[in-house]
Amino acid sequence: MKKGMILSLVCLLCVCGCGKIPKLENGEEAVVTFAKDDKEHMISVNELYEELKNNFGLEATIKLIDTYVLETEFSDYVDTAKANAKNYIDSYIESYGSEEDFLEALQYSTNYSTIEAYQEYLYTNLMQSHALEEYSKTLVTDKEIEKYYNDEAKGDVEVYQILITPDVKDDMSDEEKKTAEENAKNTAKEVIEKLDKAENKLDEFKKLVKEYSKDDASKEKDGNLGFINYNDLDENYDELLDTVYKLKDGEYSKDVITTELGYHVVYRNASKEKEALEDLKDEIKDTLAKRKIEEVKTISIDSEKYYRDMYDMKIIDDTLNRQYGIYLNSQINQANASTEETTD
Repeated sequence: MKKGMILSLVCLLCVCGCGKIPKLENGEEAVVTFAKDDKEHMISVNELYEELKNNFGLEATIKLIDTYVLETEFSDYVDTAKANAKNYIDSYIESYGSEEDFLEALQYSTNYSTIEAYQEYLYTNLMQSHALEEYSKTLVTDKEIEKYYNDEAKGDVEVYQILITPDVKDDMSDEEKKTAEENAKNTAKEVIEKLDKAENKLDEFKKLVKEYSKDDASKEKDGNLGFINYNDLDENYDELLDTVYKLKDGEYSKDVITTELGYHVVYRNASKEKEALEDLKDEIKDTLAKRKIEEVKTISIDSEKYYRDMYDMKIIDDTLNRQYGIYLNSQINQANASTEETTD
């Protein structure tokens, strides 16, 4: 099998194609010769295989293993991963202006010589990420789900917001950017002061949305974000929701909320009771699984090993098997070392 694969590769690379294959005196097939009829100076298939195996074998073997395992285990995700990888490539090409310009940048900044090879890399990463997400869910216990439900799960809240974004431009100096940030924050404070003086807080809030808010999507709805909860919006809104859940219905934030998006003032209009545990179980599992990915430093290598073991993967070649064991230990040690550095 291994000789056949290498011979096929050699045949494809040879301009003249595969003709009669010379052999060494010991009977091994040659892939390179140096002198006519000099059977002592040839590179054999076995020599080429050993060289490739020792220098590139483990990386190639792992890629072939994981491609088979992941495409088999997650066959329903293959088309999605391929489409997403293609979309990434298309967006890069659009960003760089042309396929040629993107390829030039790709070759300059990476080891990839073709766009197709990079797209395959993206596809493999997407498959691995999907597998990691699914693996992390297997680590979540019913006890953890119940604890999260009791301690952290909350009912949906109806929220209105005003978003003030600083008028920062790339060509500004640091001092100018700082001033723009301060002006935006002061504007948010002015909004709060106007709310303090208003009799009907919600009506006033809606008026101020039209005057101040830079969030076009919610501005069209008087600033109404609807009934929301954690995970309903981008994680940039988590800090905003932390504040919202400290308010009561009919209250607004008395301090400016700062996020990566800008400066917010929010109004909590109404709330609902949290749903039953059974109804929230899958959502909670997804949340806890994401935490596992962030907290368990060895989770990537654990995930890879989990799926390989699921398919009873065994590396028959002694050299590659030994390299694989060293690779696993090295990955685990690096992850543990990074954990210790973070702790220190």
